[in-house]
Order: sequence, then C-alpha cells, then structure tokens
Amino acid sequence: MQLSFDAADRLVELVEMSRGPVAASDAAQSLFALSSAPTAIARSLLDEVVSGDARLTWRGAAVGLAEAPGATTLLESASFLVFDLETTGLSPARSRIVEIGAQRVEGLARGATFETLVNPGAPLPAAISRLTGIGHAEVRRAPDADLAVRRFLSFAGDAVLVAHNARFDMGFLDRAVERLTGRRVAAPVVDTVWLARRLLSGRTTRFGLQPLSEFFGTSVTPCHRALADASATAEILIALIGLAQERGAETVADLVELSAPRARRLHTKRSLVAGAPTAPGTYIFRDTGGQALYVGRARDLRVRLRSYFSGDRQRPAVEAALGALASVDWQTCGSELEAALDELRLLRELRPPANARHTRPDRYVYLRRRGAVWTCVSEPTALGPIRGRGIARLAAQALGGYEGDDPRAVLPELRLRLRRLATDLRFEDAARLRDRIAALEQVIERIDEIHHAQGLRVCVVVPALEPGMVRGIFVAVGVVSRRTIPRGGGGSLEVEAGLADVRRDPTAELAATAADELLLIASFLRRPAPELCVTGLDREAILEAANGVALAA
Repeated sequence: MQLSFDAADRLVELVEMSRGPVAASDAAQSLFALSSAPTAIARSLLDEVVSGDARLTWRGAAVGLAEAPGATTLLESASFLVFDLETTGLSPARSRIVEIGAQRVEGLARGATFETLVNPGAPLPAAISRLTGIGHAEVRRAPDADLAVRRFLSFAGDAVLVAHNARFDMGFLDRAVERLTGRRVAAPVVDTVWLARRLLSGRTTRFGLQPLSEFFGTSVTPCHRALADASATAEILIALIGLAQERGAETVADLVELSAPRARRLHTKRSLVAGAPTAPGTYIFRDTGGQALYVGRARDLRVRLRSYFSGDRQRPAVEAALGALASVDWQTCGSELEAALDELRLLRELRPPANARHTRPDRYVYLRRRGAVWTCVSEPTALGPIRGRGIARLAAQALGGYEGDDPRAVLPELRLRLRRLATDLRFEDAARLRDRIAALEQVIERIDEIHHAQGLRVCVVVPALEPGMVRGIFVAVGVVSRRTIPRGGGGSLEVEAGLADVRRDPTAELAATAADELLLIASFLRRPAPELCVTGLDREAILEAANGVALAA
C-alpha cells in the first residue's frame, strides 16, 4: 500500500510541475521508468493510483488534480468539524488513538459534539493516564480503533476538518483511514496553529492551545481531553475566521491557504518554475500585478529556482517575496558571467525591493578634499565610487584635517589617537573614532579593489546562445564592452569593434555603473569557470580563443 501512496505523491508533483493535466503515457513513463507506454496500457497502470487518491482525477486520457471538496464554499456557509485526538505517544506508526473528540461549527457557530474513548489494544502508558486522567479500565471497555474511526467519519461527513497542530492529528487519522479504506482523507484541512501565526503576528508570540484560549477568552478551558480541547479550538477557529475575513478571505480555499504551513505554501508554488532550463541565466520574481520583487542569477536555472521551494529558510526579504510570488520570468545566457552582468543591469533598471545587493549607482558617492576638509560628492573622483553614503561620511570625518591625497597615510596616526583616548578613559570619544577608522578602512579596501580592476586589460571569451557564436567581454581602463563574435574567419570586425570600445582616456574618472561591472568581472577572474577563456587585448589571440571556446549547450 505504501508504494501506491508514494506513486500518488510523485504523480501529484508531476501534475503540479506541469501546470495542468499530464497525458497518461507521459505520466506512466515518468512514474514507472518506461521507455514508452501506449495510452491504454498507461491508463491501466495508473488507474489504481489515480482512483485511490482523492487529490487526483482522470481528465479524458490525462491525469489532473481534483478540486478539493467544498473549497469554493463561502466561510459563513461552510461546515467545519473541529477535532482533537488523545494518543498513547507521538508516532502514528508506533502509537495508538485513545480518545476522539469533535465539535461541528455551522454558520460560524458551535454545534453538535462527538466524543468517544478508543481501546488502543495495549496497556495505557502511565504518563498518558496522568496527563489525561483516562484510566486503563475505561479504555478497555471502549470500542476498538476501527469502529471508533468509522463513527467519527460518519459524524464528520463532508465537513472541512480543523485541528490545532493538524499535522499531528492528521497523521494518526490518515493512518487509521488508510487501514480502513485504502485511501487518504480527502477533506480540506485547516490548522489553527498556522492560521493564528499568520493572523496574530505582532500581537502574540505564543500559539499553543492554552495561550490562544487565554488570548481569546474561550468559555471552554483546554485540559488534555479530546472534547474539551476540540471545543476550545472551535471557539478559537470562529475568532480567527473573523480576522481572516477582515483580510479578505471569503472561501474555504482562502482559509486553507492562510493556514498552510510555510513548506506547504511553497510547495503549491513549485509549478511556477516548471520547465526552467538547466542553463545559466537570470530570473525575476513578480507579484500579481507584474511588479518585480526579486532578481537573481544562476549557473543552473532549474536547480536554483527549485531550491526556493525545498523548504530551506531564506532571508526575510526573500521570504516576503516568496509569499507574494505570482509568476517567475527567466532568461537564459551562454555563461554565468554574462548572467551576472545581466543581473546587474536588471537590478539597476527594476530596483526590486527584496534584493540585498540593491544596486543604485545614482546614490553612489566619492570622497573629495578641499584644503583640509573632506566631503562626499556625487561627481566622480579617484576615491570612489563608494556604495554607502553613511560609510563615506564616517570616512570623511576620519580624514578631517588631513591635507594629503592618500587616505592610507593617516591610518597610523588615527590608530595612535584611538589608543590614547582609551588610555585616558574617554570611551565615548574612542567609540566614535573607532567607528570612523573602521569606515575609512572599508572605503580604502573598496578603492583598492576598484583600482586593481581598473588595471585589467583582458578579453574574456565565453559561450553565446546564438549558434556558431561566442561572446567577447572586452575590459580595459575601466570600460566593459560585450560583442558577439562569429566563430571561424568572420570574427575580425567584431573583435576590432570591441577593441575600439575600450580605448579611452586612462585618466578619466570611473563611473559607478562601470565600477560594479569591473568588480564583478574581477571576482570571476579570481576563480575562472571552465567555460571562460581569458586572453590579452590582442586581435589574433582573441580570434584564436573564440575558435577554441566550447559552444553553449
């Protein structure tokens, strides 16, 4: 039976990744590793899997996802079945149910209740008896699990299931239902823990049943008995539905989405990256209005994009972008270096809010000396560009009174002054000077990196997407130029044009956009990828490299 459930999970994932129904022959080839499968044979192989899982349905000769029952029902008209289980332990595989309690919620009001003890078929652990107050003699006279679960399912009908920490209770219920029917529970499930986390963020940090009962002032106090805990959860659910409606939730599907754990919410969005190629490129996360939320690059777009939906935590800003994600655009490139250069351009043009490296060359500054006074200016000088205005101001304050042109020369004097302030116990003055010295050191390090990059005089030849072409990235005296070069004997004109692009006055100051590109290229040259071929600015050497570079896959 477990093999059948594993196949169903893989089939659901295949349909989701395909963004629609999958032909039976394609599904059978994927699930059963067949080289080919005629439709009739494929359907017979898949029928047991599809008919045995409520998430799947046949759509002609294709397998699709079934619509969750009741998902479009309005919240005020929906039937909810709030339930709780008491068990002998934490593992559905090794532990048993000892009590089931449930309360219906109809028209956003509490209704009928259900309660039964369950004979676990084994001695009740002493710790569970102390926690719940249930004795072994009581459960020995109770119905067995199969009968108790059948009665519970009959009471539940087609209602939406609700539980506090639903993963735990549904683990036991799913296992019991699988044993009885061979199928999983088909009803939508709402988890009040995750629903509370979404709706009460900032108002409380405690989402256990007891704290939430106190927060909402429920009339029933949770006490580790199934019916009491279910009734308290029902009151919490009604309060949370009101908050969800204030946020615009209208249907059961909206409530299920709000209550979904982070991993499940991400899982439902995996289809957005279906079909991503195994090639270098850039990608853009967009919201429902098409606004760019996040820009990234990857050496392998498929691997990188799928990683966002693997369950690993991202930076808070990226987490927020994933929460609002409605579509993903991508553009392939011939190499990761070119993808990185394209990413810089997209960051400048789109200014996506979730990017930590939010490139804004218009905000870059430079240091300039006027006598003994140092200031931050927007016009290019030899001391810049500096990405952070705050750091640049601290560095300028550190240089105050210094009339030389090399900021490095003043560092020994500043460090000596810092030691004297500390010796004299002038700790506040020492702290201010320490911060200024740290900012100056950071600025000097960046300027050194830029000056080194400005000294590059190379052509980096990388694969291009166009058939029979390579890309030449020409770098000299702070200028970057990209040219598409034909392989063979026709590349001379493009090479000459690229060499002409990077001929300029070497004394001219460096623009902010060029600095970003130079530093990026320098980082790739420190550890060049196999597809990069680096040569000097020699026409024949570049043509030879162009003919030797492997074509993009």
